[in-house]
Amino acid sequence: MDKIIVFDTTLRDGEQSAGAALNAEEKLEIAKQLDRLGVDVIEAGFPSSSRGDFDAVHLIAREVSRPIICALAYAQPKAVDAAWEAIKEARYPRIHVFLSSSDIHLFYQLRKNREEIIDIAKNMVARAKGYTEDVEFSPMDATRTEPSFLYQVLEAAIKAGATTVNIPDTVGYAIPKEFCSLIDGIFDNVPNIHHAVVSAHCHNDLGLAVANSLAVLDRGVRQIECTINGIGERAGNAALEEIVMALGTRRDLFNYTTDIDFTQISKTSRLVSECTGMPVQPNKAIVGANAFRHESGIHQNGILKERTTYEIIDPESIGLAGTTLTLGKLSGRHAFKSRLRDLGYTLSEEELSRTFATFKELADKKRDITDRDLEVLVAEELRAVSETYHLEQVQVSCGDPGIPTATIKLVGPEGQILADAALGTGPVDAVYKAIDRIIGVPNTLTEFSVKSITGGIDAIGEVTIRIESEGKTYVGRGASTDIVVASAKAYMNALNRVLATKGEVNR
Repeated sequence: MDKIIVFDTTLRDGEQSAGAALNAEEKLEIAKQLDRLGVDVIEAGFPSSSRGDFDAVHLIAREVSRPIICALAYAQPKAVDAAWEAIKEARYPRIHVFLSSSDIHLFYQLRKNREEIIDIAKNMVARAKGYTEDVEFSPMDATRTEPSFLYQVLEAAIKAGATTVNIPDTVGYAIPKEFCSLIDGIFDNVPNIHHAVVSAHCHNDLGLAVANSLAVLDRGVRQIECTINGIGERAGNAALEEIVMALGTRRDLFNYTTDIDFTQISKTSRLVSECTGMPVQPNKAIVGANAFRHESGIHQNGILKERTTYEIIDPESIGLAGTTLTLGKLSGRHAFKSRLRDLGYTLSEEELSRTFATFKELADKKRDITDRDLEVLVAEELRAVSETYHLEQVQVSCGDPGIPTATIKLVGPEGQILADAALGTGPVDAVYKAIDRIIGVPNTLTEFSVKSITGGIDAIGEVTIRIESEGKTYVGRGASTDIVVASAKAYMNALNRVLATKGEVNR
């Protein structure tokens, strides 16, 4: 079977999703999980875009050693140099140079002619090659580029040292038949094409990213660029989980293999969703909440008799547990630690102590604690930011008729107890106003979402919010069986991120 190189760009193209925001620690956490998942290449970011992204790529290059660590660069000297500086400590570094090639981009965006584009491509690939042997080149908007010119650009890039040439469907314009014809033309008309791996990077504007990616494998493409949950610019990218599970499930049609550990898919999906603040739609293939739920009586009857009547994928194969955890308020620390280990979590003693204390609090409120509940507790602990202010107490009064009122007690930077109260249009609004009266960080709430982690009336509710402060977006998350408390935790999480960032700037 032919090996397909899985190139994950969640941390670069995925983070470009409108509203997604990741700090360096979150990007490292996702990179380590992508390593466990088994991806071959991690495109860690775009170092020249900001100092924060440079630092995150540099951190990943130092900490994650098995996969290739790739940095994206404009076809400009400073961008290529920055990419190398960010990844030079990686065990397997790659520089990915991109440059527009379609006439519409050349005329309206770059204001350059075709001869200039070829010269730039050659020079910047050669510059990257001076740093590392592993160089990828992408002619941006390839599917809207005149094929004869595309062939020239690719030939020049390979001659200059590109070892991978990526064919991006940048605006999700192609359909499978058309994309296959383009790849055929490249193999037939680029004389040195066999000196490079051919890659595909498909966007999902017409809902065809996965279909296009799979279609061109039989045409010689051996690297697929994709993201977890299909996140990315506009309508997103080809979804990694859909591609690899299609290859794994339909082995009768696809004679290809990957190094992906399918059992890590569900966990990776949840992590990316939680870190980016982008929920997965319930009907999303493979990882959606409804992907393995059956409502129809006919379907339920079939599943009870034989799972494969209505399921083509075993949910356990992607890391979904089929049983309910029996931990409760009488469970001890050892059993708790053992179960976390079974779920793939290794915590320090300090982290374990804090998480166990939170577990005990939850167990007093919730009778049945599931694996998903535990994952939420661990996620809160691992993604906790340095707290300038700690939420000590939330008390609300509301009803109809009545005026929603909230009293908040916080622990300040020097351990002082700070309390205040406020009225609001609802209990959450009152809570947020009371917190604002104490902390006084100017911001605008731009997004507020609530979801239930598990079923039942005592389910944990998870709140994700986004706020804007001084032109920057911050994500906050909180979880509790009380949705008002979860909302307060999420707001405090976001405000502490604002304060932590300001503290770093002022250092």
